[in-house]
Amino acid sequence: MLDINTALVLMALLQTKHMVADFYLQTPRMLADRRLYIHRGRALHCLIHAAGSALACLLVGLPFILLCAVASLDWALHYHIDFGKGLWSARAGDTPDDASYWRAFGADQLLHQLTYVALVWGAAQF
Repeated sequence: MLDINTALVLMALLQTKHMVADFYLQTPRMLADRRLYIHRGRALHCLIHAAGSALACLLVGLPFILLCAVASLDWALHYHIDFGKGLWSARAGDTPDDASYWRAFGADQLLHQLTYVALVWGAAQF
């Protein structure tokens, strides 16, 4: 079971990883055609997230099996959250000039952060 300090460090690392992967490492290919379910750019984007999550788990000393579980769940959940946002935005025709774009963006980011809360909670239960 994780102590509170380790859990908080893991949460901070996951949030930092999220900022870097979502706001610095996304390419136009990752952002194009987001309404499609099968999407290599999104898969690569989520792989970057999974690798960052694995690194965060490694840095706090989680067991390898738990590291793999966290990284795999992060990949799958991130993929589907991003697909949902991409599909919603494509159907709505939202642009950054629309308030609904920012509501969808905020909901997307909230779901990612709640994913990290759940992953840290799950790791703490291991």
